[in-house]
Amino acid sequence: MLRLFDLALASSILVLALPILIIIFMIGLFDTGSPIFRQTRVGRHEQAFTLLKFRTMRPDTPSVATHLASPSAITSFGQFLRRTKLDELPQLINVLKGEMSLVGPRPCLFSQVELMRERARLGVTRARPGITGLAQVRGIDMSTPALLAETDAAMLSSLGIRTYLRYLYLTLLGKGSGDRVRHP
Repeated sequence: MLRLFDLALASSILVLALPILIIIFMIGLFDTGSPIFRQTRVGRHEQAFTLLKFRTMRPDTPSVATHLASPSAITSFGQFLRRTKLDELPQLINVLKGEMSLVGPRPCLFSQVELMRERARLGVTRARPGITGLAQVRGIDMSTPALLAETDAAMLSSLGIRTYLRYLYLTLLGKGSGDRVRHP
């Protein structure tokens, strides 16, 4: 049932947001020269998939977890995209392809071994990764792997239509900060 919500909502949002997507893409061409960011992430059953986002950092930025990235790598337009969460819109394509859900555990990098181990131990890897979820609305990021995996497991154990819609609603309200670059 939640997969049907994913398909209906993701396709509707993509259609409605198409003018915004085109504008962001065009500005991104001038901002970084490469507006779409692609990165291999850990998906359901620990299978690799290519995550899509609007680029918020310079193209030469090392591929590391967000909390390990240098704040100086973020462009001024990228800061706007992150603050408004518009950088996440291309992930709707991942949702339509079945690689992600709108709600689920945030997909991590294969280099985040501790988080992968904790998620596997708690059965979190059986779920599709999501654009948002309980950890994001609570402001828990990937810098605390055990807490993040426990929060993901708790979310999945009670995930139904009502909580799914609640996490989407809270995300739209701007609750939590999700993955963020750490300032020294």
